[in-house]
Amino acid sequence: MKAFTLDHAPSADTALAAMGQGATAIAGGTNLVDLMKLQVATPERLVSIRHTGLDTIGYDGDGLRIGALVTNADCAADMRVRQDWPLLSQAILAGASPQLRNRATTGGNLCQRTRCGYFTDTTQACNKREPGTGCAAREGFNRIHAVLGTSEACIATYPGDMAVALLALDAVVLTQGPFGLRQIPLAMFHREPGEDPSRDNVLQPGELITAVKLPAPTGGRQVYRKVRDRASYAFALVSVAVDLTMEQGRIARCALAFGSLGTVPWRDPAVEAVLVGEVPSPALFAQAAEILLRDARGFGANDFKIPLAARALAATLAQATKG
Repeated sequence: MKAFTLDHAPSADTALAAMGQGATAIAGGTNLVDLMKLQVATPERLVSIRHTGLDTIGYDGDGLRIGALVTNADCAADMRVRQDWPLLSQAILAGASPQLRNRATTGGNLCQRTRCGYFTDTTQACNKREPGTGCAAREGFNRIHAVLGTSEACIATYPGDMAVALLALDAVVLTQGPFGLRQIPLAMFHREPGEDPSRDNVLQPGELITAVKLPAPTGGRQVYRKVRDRASYAFALVSVAVDLTMEQGRIARCALAFGSLGTVPWRDPAVEAVLVGEVPSPALFAQAAEILLRDARGFGANDFKIPLAARALAATLAQATKG
């Protein structure tokens, strides 16, 4: 790890001032410290935001405001989240380990970088780490990589669970920066790689996530399914988040989001549209999967993700619509 200085900010304004002078914000450090050890990230100055007062959860109108520094463990355990937004609690508990959840934060989780092995290996070509060097994953070992939203420059998948649930729940990311306050729908927060995969999200230099806001609870049936190689402490091969409402045996409302399929947490309104108003059935679920995966492309070792996603979607919808 390269040498760095560490300051502690007593407030968000102090942290923003330091960031404006080139400092990198650090909260739990569960991703950034790993990248620093690998010298993928080499900040010369860090500013800790752990004591800036952004660690509370509270009602915000009919919705819920979750501070950027609320730990994953505290968020998943909060009774308000468990009762009214259980999808979020399920997704968080499916991710990482208890030790990491005790340290990882809401804002940091959203900003985590890919776990692509070529990104974390500085001897390999990676446009995300070093633009213009190429993408070794395209012709390399790409079992965990994306099949949706890829580009010639990058096929790395977004690895997290929490953001997938937040996407299905129509969450909004609240930020503060040099140009004031912003409210960014989570659906617009992460960036597909395109020609410049080095930027994972739409945060501007010096901008800080302050909170995530959940809209009013839907009262729907919420299920998070994570398909992975082992039962714990493993990134998803495919994950599905669903929040739906049934009326008179038909799907009246449906929100779906997918993890580890795309280069970003993935949501396709066309998939939801084909389900609404219909009676649940294996044929309907297969039709939804066909729409979801119409543009999916495997790169060899990850070809299996396409049929796996179809089966995972059908199983999740069957669980959410039964009884």
